[in-house]
Amino acid sequence: MSKNHGPSIKNDDQYEALRREGMSKEKAARIANDPNSGKKGGKAENYEDRSKQDLYDKAKEVGISGRSKMSKDELIQALRNA
Repeated sequence: MSKNHGPSIKNDDQYEALRREGMSKEKAARIANDPNSGKKGGKAENYEDRSKQDLYDKAKEVGISGRSKMSKDELIQALRNA
């Protein structure tokens, strides 16, 4: 049984697994709190096929700072490294 990390972490098991893999606390929390994380299917559009606004919205959702000044290519890079 995993440790309860309080209400700020929605999926404690996933959070702990990600931390064991070496992810930062912030990144592990962001993934563990995403209701879509862990779902498989590979049906997401390629970033290159999305509009800049869609990429901006996704960057906002995952908490990427400086996104308002980023180009489409910069948003794609930031999302891939988030």
